Amino acid sequence: GKTTDASLIAQADADVTHYSTGDLLRAEVASGSELGKTIDGFISKGNLVPLDVVINTIVSALKAAPTKTVIIDGYPRSVEQMVEFDKVLSEQNEICLKGVIEVRVSEQVAKDRVLGRSRGADDNEEVFYKRMKVYTEPLEEIISFYQKKKLHFIID
Repeated sequence: GKTTDASLIAQADADVTHYSTGDLLRAEVASGSELGKTIDGFISKGNLVPLDVVINTIVSALKAAPTKTVIIDGYPRSVEQMVEFDKVLSEQNEICLKGVIEVRVSEQVAKDRVLGRSRGADDNEEVFYKRMKVYTEPLEEIISFYQKKKLHFIID
């Protein structure tokens, strides 16, 4: 999956750091903080975490990264996230987006992977189908946005 691919790239190149948006958010949940409890309320139901929380988490991670090149997987997942992230990046000069990678797999392969990993309460069939709907609905617009910027790349 996307996390595995990103991890392999980072392992092969010491100048690349990999962050998974999901892992960043789950780490906050695991910390037991109030923010983590709020995040958990969304993740456990298969819903998207509020935009400002996700963007602040990502930007903080990017700025604190030990390398200049960072791969973030699992983001953006909505048109709103894409637009706001683009806005935040355009308002600063510390972070430069070099590309967006789309990992294409069939729904069945995705389902087998998610249900096979059993990380927590959010890994069940009902939540999987809800997540797939949330993921696929904005995909065409997100792809088009990054294609126009010549930043869209595909791993099949």
